[in-house]
Amino acid sequence: MLTIEALRTYGANVDEGLSRCLGEADFYLSLVQMCFAEDRFDDLKCALQENDLKGAFEITHALKGMYGNLALTPLTTPIAEMTELLRAGTQTDYTPYFNAAKDAWDRLKALAE
Repeated sequence: MLTIEALRTYGANVDEGLSRCLGEADFYLSLVQMCFAEDRFDDLKCALQENDLKGAFEITHALKGMYGNLALTPLTTPIAEMTELLRAGTQTDYTPYFNAAKDAWDRLKALAE
């Protein structure tokens, strides 16, 4: 079950996330739950495999905003790093960034099950 304490243990900056939700824990948790409807990792993986840097950038940029606003630090960090590389059009192996983000995503989803 997704709880404030579980998110703290996960590594989210819950205090920051709550501050953006006027301290309303139920509201914050409902927004985190909404992230699960925005599972874009398959789309991101395809874009990276097709070397579609523009498409991958658009996906990571949107995810960075969503995860960052909710202070989901374990997700935000690798997504933000990938976003900046993609913004610059950097040709590199994005696998380590993708894997770190996907691992953080899977750990977050496990909290909600």
